[in-house]
Amino acid sequence: MKLAPLLEIASGVTAVIGGGGKTTLLRVLGEELSRGGGRVLLCTTTKIRPFPDIPLATDLAELTALGRFCRLLCCGAPVPGAEKLTAPDIPMRELAARFDYVLVEADGSAQRPLKAHAPYEPVVPPEAGQVILVAGASGFGRPIREAAHRPERYAALAGVSPEEAASPETEAAVLLAEAFHHRVFINQAESGERLAAARRLAGLVGGCPVLAGSLREREYRTC
Repeated sequence: MKLAPLLEIASGVTAVIGGGGKTTLLRVLGEELSRGGGRVLLCTTTKIRPFPDIPLATDLAELTALGRFCRLLCCGAPVPGAEKLTAPDIPMRELAARFDYVLVEADGSAQRPLKAHAPYEPVVPPEAGQVILVAGASGFGRPIREAAHRPERYAALAGVSPEEAASPETEAAVLLAEAFHHRVFINQAESGERLAAARRLAGLVGGCPVLAGSLREREYRTC
């Protein structure tokens, strides 16, 4: 089954936060939705790496021109001296009016599979109708100091030491303490052990919808 319906991606703005595959999730959803006939824009409110094979608009004029013949676009302002984009200088409400779906990466994780948020994060646009939190199952069993972005904050929210191993229990504690998300996607869950960990987490997050699977393998299942 396709990922977009499993995550109940509706028209409008969807924000993606957390760690463990946010940018890849944007790509997979963008490709699915555009192949289904939707006009899809990928962007960020913080920073993101551009997608090499997805057309990029850096201003309103380019967005208008490319939007005439491309169903899947990325939009952002180049960061000087870095191969990254930051938020486009176009109001989110205008982007939402131009596209059927706007998928927004709304925080960074320094390529760690798990994350706790600083007080100024995540940068979720007010237009977002849904917030999806991504967590990488590869972080479970590793010391929090290695597996999590902002490990001291993660450990404090979970009530453990940063030297302790991350687990479904620590992740559930962080998710419940922060309460930023509407649903959770556990990526990197290719093995039976990681799927079992995702199911344990699903039982700890108070009925929040949890999906697990592998963006690399394009395999997903509800927990």
